Amino acid sequence: MGIKVAKFGGSSLADAEHFRRVKAIIEGDADYCYVVPSAPGKRFDADEKITDLLYQCHRQVERGQSHEEIFAKIADRYMSIARELHLDFDVEGMLLETSEAIRRYKNPDFAASRGEYMNGIMLSNYLGWDFIDAQDVIKFDRQGSFAAEWTNEVMAEALKNHPRAVIPGFYGSYPNGDVHTFSRGGSDITGAIVSRAAKADVYVNWTDVSGFMMADPRIVKNPKVIRELSYAELRELSYMGATVLHEDAIFPVHKAGIPTNIRNTNAPEDPGTMIRMQTTRRDDQPVITGIAGHKNFTLLSIEKAMMNAELGFGRRVLQALEDFGVSFEHLPTGIDTMSVVIADKELVTRKDQIIQRIQQTCQPDSIEISAGIALIATVGHGMSRTPGTAAKLFMALYEAGVNIRMIDQGSSEMNIIVGINIEDFETAMNAIYRAFVKD
Repeated sequence: MGIKVAKFGGSSLADAEHFRRVKAIIEGDADYCYVVPSAPGKRFDADEKITDLLYQCHRQVERGQSHEEIFAKIADRYMSIARELHLDFDVEGMLLETSEAIRRYKNPDFAASRGEYMNGIMLSNYLGWDFIDAQDVIKFDRQGSFAAEWTNEVMAEALKNHPRAVIPGFYGSYPNGDVHTFSRGGSDITGAIVSRAAKADVYVNWTDVSGFMMADPRIVKNPKVIRELSYAELRELSYMGATVLHEDAIFPVHKAGIPTNIRNTNAPEDPGTMIRMQTTRRDDQPVITGIAGHKNFTLLSIEKAMMNAELGFGRRVLQALEDFGVSFEHLPTGIDTMSVVIADKELVTRKDQIIQRIQQTCQPDSIEISAGIALIATVGHGMSRTPGTAAKLFMALYEAGVNIRMIDQGSSEMNIIVGINIEDFETAMNAIYRAFVKD
């Protein structure tokens, strides 16, 4: 018997019917030992997430106004789930206590965390499992940084006494016990933390999609699911815009070498996507693993004769960015040129100052600024072992009439990033996908 940890997102616990699906999944596999729930998400497009309503409650309290009308919506949601599932505990008491605590503590993190907290209590009651409050086992330092090793020690000790338990996601506590939340992907992070502490065989992240798609389905029609990818490939794809799961959110399991399985609560028979430390590529798999991209970048092209012989030139360019608190995305270079790719949002108020500083410290022959750039990353371990991969990619863009403004390839040869005009973004994504993926 192995150990599995399951995390269920907000869409997977949005109503009583989804609770039933979750219970069927858990009871259908005896290896599941720990479950990490999110707060209830949207049931339909116009619906409101519980976490958003809780933030609204806090804002009302901050203004010295009553939050009862907003909290009534939250209470109605939980009571509806409890009634349909015939839960046998004092749900009304839990809700009254939570409402009063939000008013008393006036802490936005505490208010936001109550969605996961109450959902955890509901789910533990429904499954008949123990409940472990994340406030007791997820630790942050005084500055609000996640204390990984402290948490792992505390969590591992707690799990020894609870062979099957529900641990709510998204939050933990400062050393003084006050609640603090993760900044993003909180329940994903909690699931990974629990998996590491439990020394799980696999971390199963249940959501509302059947794994990672090879491309954004809003741009490429019916893209194939990626059945297996490495953590390194995940990092490249998520960095460039793939949104199912961010690699940073599962760093604890990556560090521990525990595989992650992305599954669909609404289609539990689908195998989803398995993320491992290393993958073995089959002959029937595409050369590439996936395609992802971002819009709204600026290309700063700096030209100076004999740049390569000028000691410290690149350092002075990057120092100009650092002086104004600006980070860069990519740094393609030539013998007499240095290009810096920067997100537009970083340059909104500082572009002229940065240009002036580079001119003062580097005395370039010219500086060209190209706005309206989009970046597309084509990612896959198989690319480095397959001759003609780059040629196929560039030919696909040429045949689609897409002009390439920038090319950047990592030394691992696992990805090729191209910069194109923003108006060609969708065309380029489809062209690359069709070139590498057979229907």
